[in-house]
Amino acid sequence: MIYYVAQMNKAHMDKIEEVLTRGVENIYPSKEKLEALLRSGKKIRLYQGFDPSMPNLHLGNLVGIMKLRQFQDLGCEVIFLVGDFTGMIGDPTDKSSARQLLTREQVLLNAKNWKKQAGRILRFTGENPVEILFNSDWSDKISFKDLIKITANFTVQQMLERDFFQRRLKEGKPIYFHEFLYPVAQAYDSVAMDVDLEVGGNDQTFNMLCGRILMAAMKGKEKFVLTTKLLIDSAGNKVGKTTGNALFLNATPTEMFGGVMAFPDEVIVLGFELLTLVSMEEIKKIKTELSSGAVNPMNCKKNLAFEIVKLNFGEKAAQKAQEEFEQTFQKNDLSSVEMPTMPLSSFNSGATITIALSEAKLVASRSEAKRLLGQGAIEKDSQVIKEDGIITLGIYKIGKRKFVKIIS
Repeated sequence: MIYYVAQMNKAHMDKIEEVLTRGVENIYPSKEKLEALLRSGKKIRLYQGFDPSMPNLHLGNLVGIMKLRQFQDLGCEVIFLVGDFTGMIGDPTDKSSARQLLTREQVLLNAKNWKKQAGRILRFTGENPVEILFNSDWSDKISFKDLIKITANFTVQQMLERDFFQRRLKEGKPIYFHEFLYPVAQAYDSVAMDVDLEVGGNDQTFNMLCGRILMAAMKGKEKFVLTTKLLIDSAGNKVGKTTGNALFLNATPTEMFGGVMAFPDEVIVLGFELLTLVSMEEIKKIKTELSSGAVNPMNCKKNLAFEIVKLNFGEKAAQKAQEEFEQTFQKNDLSSVEMPTMPLSSFNSGATITIALSEAKLVASRSEAKRLLGQGAIEKDSQVIKEDGIITLGIYKIGKRKFVKIIS
C-alpha cells in the first residue's frame, strides 16, 4: 500500500514537471516558485482569455487549450475566459494600426461555437469541470472613478515602451488612447477572478504582466504568469494563422489534415510538442531522427497531422483524412474527395476563372485569384491553369487544399 501511494505521488510530480516545461516559454516570477506552490497541494485557480475577434478558434488557441487541459488533469481550478468586453476594444499587440472596434453582438456571435470546439479537449462537465466566464460581467460595471483608480497603477511610459507603439510613432501612425486601456482591462480580469495564474502565448507577455502588477497593487497577491511557445517558423511567422489563411478548428478533418501538411518542415517537432499528446520522450526521438536524416520529413508530418486530427475528431476520422490526403495529393486521385459543387449557371455568362472564384468566395478577392493564377496555384482537372479564361465544367483546385466542382 505504501509503495502504491509512493508511485501515485511520483506520477503526480512527473505531471507537474511536464505541465511546467512542455510548450512553455517562460514562467514569472520563476518556475521554481510555481512548482513549489503546485507541489504544496494547493488547488490553484488559473485562466486563459480568448479574444472573440473571429467566429472560430484556431490552432494557435489550441496551444493554450492543451495547456489548460494539463492543469485541469492536475486538479486545478481552470477558467476559460471569453473576452467579450476586451474583444470589443481589440488587442493592439503587434498591430501596425488600430484594430476596428467590434460590437457586443459581434463578439458574442463570434464566440457562439467556442464551447463545442474547446470541448474536444477540455471537460466542461463531470469531474473538476472547466468554468466558462465572460469578462463583461465585471468590466461593464466599472465606473469612471474605478477606472482612474485602476489606471493609476500604470504609466504612459510603460505603454509606450512596447515595440509596435514605437514603430507607429516613427512611422507617424496614430496610437489611440483606448489601445492603452486594453492591457489594463485584461489586467483587471485577474483581479476580478482572483486567480493565482494566467496562461497565454508569449506574445501576450506584456498584457499578462500588467495583471501581475495590478494584482499586487489591488490585492497584495502574487499572480504567476506562464507563457507558451508560439507555433512559428524561423522567420517568426505564425504557422497555421497567416493572414487570410488561418487553420480554424471548424475545419473538416480532411481540411485540418491538409492544413498541417502545408506546415514547413522546421515546425514539425514544435507541432508535436504543442498540439499533440505524443510523449516528450517520443518527440525527442523524432527530433533526433529528423536531424540525422534517418526519417523522411513528409512521413513525420503525416504522423503530426494524424495526431492533431485524432485529438480533435477521433482516430477513425484521422485515418480517413490521411487516406484522402494520400489519394488526392500523392496519387493525384480526386475521385473520393468530398468537395462543394456549384452549377455553371450560378456565374454570369462569360465569367472568367478569376472573377468566378472571387464571386464564389473561394478566394479573398479577384486580385488574390490573379496572384494564385500567376503562381500556378490554380488547377482544373489536375492541370495547372496558365492563363485566365472562361470558367467551364470541371474540378478546380485553388491553392493546396481547396476544391470546387463546377457542374452543369
